[in-house]
Amino acid sequence: MSLVRRKKPAEAEKNSGSDSGNRNEKSEEGEEEENGKKRRLLKKNEKSKAQKAKEKGKWSCVDSCCWLIGCICTIWWLLLFLYNAMPASFPQYVTEAITGPMPDPPGVKLRKEGLTAKHPVVFVPGIVTGGLELWEGHPCADGLFRKRLWGGTFGEVYKRPLCWVEHMSLDNETGLDPLGIRVRPVTGLVAADYFAPGYFVWAVLIANLAHIGYEEKNMYMAAYDWRISFQNTEVRDQTLSQIKSKIELMVATSGGKKAVIVPHSMGALYFLHFLKWVEAPAPMGGGGGPDWCSKHIKAVMNIGGPFLGVPKAVAGLFSAEAKDIAAARAIAPGFLDNDMFRRQTLLHVMKMSRTWDSTMSMIPKGGETIWGDLDWSPEECHVPSKRRQINNDTQVARQDETGSLGSQLKSAYYGRLISFGKDVAEAKSSEIVRIEFQDAIKGRNFANNTCRDVWTEYHDMGIEGVRAVAEHKVYTAGSVLDLLHFVAPKMMARGCAHFSHGIADNLDDPKYKHYKYWSNPLETRLPNAPGMEIFSMYGVGIPTERAYVYELSSSTECYIPFQIDTSADSSEDEEGCLKDGVYTVEGDETVPALSAGFMCAKGWRGKTRFNPSGIRTYIREYDHSPPANLLEGRGTQSGAHVDIMGNFALIEDVLRVAAGATGEDLGGDRVYSDIFKWSEKINLHL
Repeated sequence: MSLVRRKKPAEAEKNSGSDSGNRNEKSEEGEEEENGKKRRLLKKNEKSKAQKAKEKGKWSCVDSCCWLIGCICTIWWLLLFLYNAMPASFPQYVTEAITGPMPDPPGVKLRKEGLTAKHPVVFVPGIVTGGLELWEGHPCADGLFRKRLWGGTFGEVYKRPLCWVEHMSLDNETGLDPLGIRVRPVTGLVAADYFAPGYFVWAVLIANLAHIGYEEKNMYMAAYDWRISFQNTEVRDQTLSQIKSKIELMVATSGGKKAVIVPHSMGALYFLHFLKWVEAPAPMGGGGGPDWCSKHIKAVMNIGGPFLGVPKAVAGLFSAEAKDIAAARAIAPGFLDNDMFRRQTLLHVMKMSRTWDSTMSMIPKGGETIWGDLDWSPEECHVPSKRRQINNDTQVARQDETGSLGSQLKSAYYGRLISFGKDVAEAKSSEIVRIEFQDAIKGRNFANNTCRDVWTEYHDMGIEGVRAVAEHKVYTAGSVLDLLHFVAPKMMARGCAHFSHGIADNLDDPKYKHYKYWSNPLETRLPNAPGMEIFSMYGVGIPTERAYVYELSSSTECYIPFQIDTSADSSEDEEGCLKDGVYTVEGDETVPALSAGFMCAKGWRGKTRFNPSGIRTYIREYDHSPPANLLEGRGTQSGAHVDIMGNFALIEDVLRVAAGATGEDLGGDRVYSDIFKWSEKINLHL
């Protein structure tokens, strides 16, 4: 029998307290461990939040892009809101308080003189200023039916940029609509009255014509798809036939009064094509007969017409650049050199613009005879100076007011449209060692297939092809066509089927009956219309692109291999015309005066082989004067290529001719530049 020992009450109480203490100690340790875990978890969460906040605080290129676009749009719409909210007379009131009373608009002034509407007026817009709208598109363009893809607010550019590029591009083989896409010109006066909200093109001229009695029944906007070749506007849209019918109707309903045609920019080339088309027999022409122009057209008043082309077109096709883009890159190289704003953006622009056949109508015409060679150009020794107005009597005898200053300055070789390096641009021709580029072996130089999304023909040139172009050193207006054929063979194959850039030896040759020659004034005749008048009206006094200094791009893939060398400037001790890699001459900022004025100064002046009936020609230059203050907007005395459309003197000239005046009534030629002197230097058989 076992004996069980009973604990004494005190001992039991003592053991119980010991067990309870152990449990309390364990409980405290557990709580402390749990709290430690919570603290570690909390610290980890805080660290994670801090990391996320840090990552969120990083400013990427996309953020910069969105922020910049948002700021621009917000400021733009705010300014538009304030402009529309204020009383209509407020800007004029403030301006007059600062600068004194403003002159009456030309329409009001001429109405007080008793002028009224007489001749029908037809406007022919230029490249990019006419609106384009969507009629059929791919799924990415849902909801855009009959909405503007070009012109207006350009909202789709930043909402869906790749879709916009796809729909604005044409077929790379045909130069017409891609499969499943139809983009067509906006019709009516609204097609080109404003390019964007608040940015007028034809609106000011239309408003002034309205002041003397014009309305939509005797004004017509000859809108056309400015992307496609001139003849294809008839093939696809019958635009030339519509213009012909509209002019005939307006002349008939106005009692037989002939029409006054007012083309702007590339519209001058388009209407020059029309003048040949309308009289040529069908099916290539309109079948109007040899006297159609004589019966229906009083005057053609060309504004900023690039009759002989523009060097700017070469830079655009060669590297998707011009002075503005080159200058922007010089100011902010880091911002423009990233993928979004440098290579990708310009590649998309190049891919799109190289499908627009119309751009090839503005490649310089006449070769070295007109634009000069390695050692000579018509504008050589040109010195920026204060000009004075000259009349017909002093056309050739005029001397530069700067006297002998021209002999003190280093003459630029403007005939070298493209030079690789400033040293090449300034060297004597005998010192330039050139290597032929046309025999270079081409081949793809990119293994990265991602480039194909923004394909340009540069991707098929290969390293040797790119190097050969640069080692040829320098290109004139004669060799630049070979250059473009080498770097963009598909584009030039299409373009050369629709445009020509030479000088006709014998205009009686049957080949010049083909439409590809009709927009080149050096390869076609004006119509037999001795009663018609032709005006060249353009701005002067603004540095205008004439030649470029290039360099090889430092990029390695998905790139345009050539770019304007923005480090090339005239030396500090020279009063030169080279800045940011661009040589400039007299002009309207886009079209050199030589291109706008030569045909009316010499090529068509009097009876020549290009003007057998002796149509009278006049030059009207408008010396640029910038606005005195911001309240004047774009000014009333501007000579800039588009802003000149609001120039009061130009508008008055147009209104007077529309009301019945002739070129002689306007005072004949009005010239500020050396256009007659430059024209005399050009040895062209007339």
